[in-house]
Amino acid sequence: MNSKVEHSEPLIRISKRTGISRGKAWTIRGVALLLALIVSGLVIFAIVKLSPLKVYGAMFEGAFGTSKRAWATIRDSMMMLCIAVGLAPAFKMRFWNIGAEGQILVGGIATAACMINFGKSMPAPLLFLVMIVTSIICGAVWGVIPGIFKAKWNTNETLFTLMMNYVAIQLTSYCVAKWESPPGSNSVGIINQTSRAGWFPSLFGQAYMLNVVIVLILTILMYIYLKYSKHGYEIAVVGDSENTARYAGISVKKVYVRTMALSGAICGVAGFLAVSGASHTISTSTAGGRGFTAIIVAWLAKFNTFVMILISFLLIFLEKGAIEIASRYHLNDYASQIITGIILFFILGSEFFINYNVNFRHKHN
Repeated sequence: MNSKVEHSEPLIRISKRTGISRGKAWTIRGVALLLALIVSGLVIFAIVKLSPLKVYGAMFEGAFGTSKRAWATIRDSMMMLCIAVGLAPAFKMRFWNIGAEGQILVGGIATAACMINFGKSMPAPLLFLVMIVTSIICGAVWGVIPGIFKAKWNTNETLFTLMMNYVAIQLTSYCVAKWESPPGSNSVGIINQTSRAGWFPSLFGQAYMLNVVIVLILTILMYIYLKYSKHGYEIAVVGDSENTARYAGISVKKVYVRTMALSGAICGVAGFLAVSGASHTISTSTAGGRGFTAIIVAWLAKFNTFVMILISFLLIFLEKGAIEIASRYHLNDYASQIITGIILFFILGSEFFINYNVNFRHKHN
């Protein structure tokens, strides 16, 4: 008995794109952002019964409503950008460095130690040089340890770097207990509040302008390093295929160690910025979860450090705006974070449509 089997085309067929123009990719991202704002607007109306445009205006005022707020947004955006720049070479190499939080903390500890111990005895230029060098060294050491273990024993870098965060948190707690001021407060307090030794000086009349200059220099240098240097080429090849890299004569182990030292060093600089250029203190919350958020920045930007500038500003704008609408309209943090989550969901989801074609089954007559 013969039976005829019909093979029907699937309802939805997903295929990887071979290429997409930059203009089309940004159009998809723009549409995703527009949809995110519409959905967020519906959620806002359902929660507070207010015009979404009014709430979005409040978000803008929260981020840029005054000169002080605007510079706080710029300061925090530069901090986020610095961490993302540090993560870029590691993630481009497909080394999942989840340890930026710890690398920031050890850089911050090094900076705080210099401010406390040398603030009264060193001239300002020498003190700044010592602070930035020690923060770079400490961050690099914290980054290179998992790099060495990965190179020699092929350990899981995700777990290793994550555990290093917890070690750094405990180390920070120890330093806070050692340096607490006043005694019994369980906090370091503002370091050198009277003398301001080790604090970033004002540049062009702005307290945070030096933060901007340092991070933008790092951003430009990292772009050149990844795109035009031999080391950047080796990072890209290792990220694409370790076997190809070995066939091309590239020492994968050396690239692991070197790149993680660089990644940790720049995250250590972020710790230097956080302590010397912003809070002027050290605590277990100095990193503030930004080491994880910066992963989103680096990934969305596809490791292009100039694109990271825009994404860093967007995320910090959402953070500041969420705080403002939570206080202005008497919402709890969860409600404001829902809006941020919706926008991030659509932005991240747009990357799927940039990388993949979605085709629906055609009807045949």
